[in-house]
Amino acid sequence: MKSVYIEEQGDVNVLTYGDLPDPIVKSNEVKIKVKACSINRLDLFARAGEKGVRLNLKTPHVLGGDVAGDVIECGDMVTDFFVGDRVVVNPHISCQKCKNCKLGAEELCLQSNFLGMTSNGGYAEYTTVPFYNVVHIPDSISYIEAAAVPTVFIPCWNMLFRKAKLQPNEKVLVVSASSGIGTAAIQLAKNISGVDIVATTSNLYKAQLIKEMGVNDVLLHTDENLNKKLMEITNNEGFNVVIDHVGLESWLYGIQTLAKGGRYCVCGVTSGHKVNLHLGSLFKNSQTVFGVFMGNMADLHNVINLISHKKTLPIIADTIPLKEVRRAHKMLEEKNVVGKLVITF
Repeated sequence: MKSVYIEEQGDVNVLTYGDLPDPIVKSNEVKIKVKACSINRLDLFARAGEKGVRLNLKTPHVLGGDVAGDVIECGDMVTDFFVGDRVVVNPHISCQKCKNCKLGAEELCLQSNFLGMTSNGGYAEYTTVPFYNVVHIPDSISYIEAAAVPTVFIPCWNMLFRKAKLQPNEKVLVVSASSGIGTAAIQLAKNISGVDIVATTSNLYKAQLIKEMGVNDVLLHTDENLNKKLMEITNNEGFNVVIDHVGLESWLYGIQTLAKGGRYCVCGVTSGHKVNLHLGSLFKNSQTVFGVFMGNMADLHNVINLISHKKTLPIIADTIPLKEVRRAHKMLEEKNVVGKLVITF
């Protein structure tokens, strides 16, 4: 099968386009003919061995977790899927055996794997995944749209609605809003809850595109008066919910503009993971800080249902042929992308 794989970690030049053997389906798996696979910053970190993602690679290794395609083979244990089904994958693969999985909390699985990280993923014509991590997609959703969902919409649904319990009259701050997480959070918060959203970003070009998504105000995170302006926008009350996938750089203004009773949601630390937290301020203002790594299968079902009814849509920055994955990684590294880059086959 045609694939893009790595045999060592490094810059974009370690990405190799070539042929690999087709994966063999296990009894609890489905084999998927990949139609689209979106690229995440996690792919870049895994390729480069950065940000704590230093893998013990079983080479050649195929990256890519956000897969959409057609089922072409089913293992003996599979009863809910059939050849020809259109599907999308939750790449955070649970074991279904540990105590958390047995309690229905598969997102807290003690022995989880991640497609494209600990097993070969979607930068290839075919991949295999356990059937319980697969969701049907209707004909109304394209493969490209479906592939743009999992690693950004699953944690955003989890953060906004299950953990933060976002209410219609609240104000939300989305930091670094041009990213996949940022655009997903904006889509869900605006289209489902109808809340006021303020966003930060790095340049005026991105700011204009973010504004067109229905965001009330967009500020540059380089603004020397950022904290003051953010508080003025909220009438000095602060934000009820902050969505942060950046870490240190955004924490410096995000936590200072969190409202009383506010919920600070962390799902990434790309700019640094060590921050200062004033515990006195936290309890005095009844604030909550929590982390989210992905979510559960119900979250994915909910998002797919919304997209099928056109109540929200992923923001697609561009589509890239498989053989041009190096170019896609460079685009994401240069941080000039708004939304998702999706590999097509």
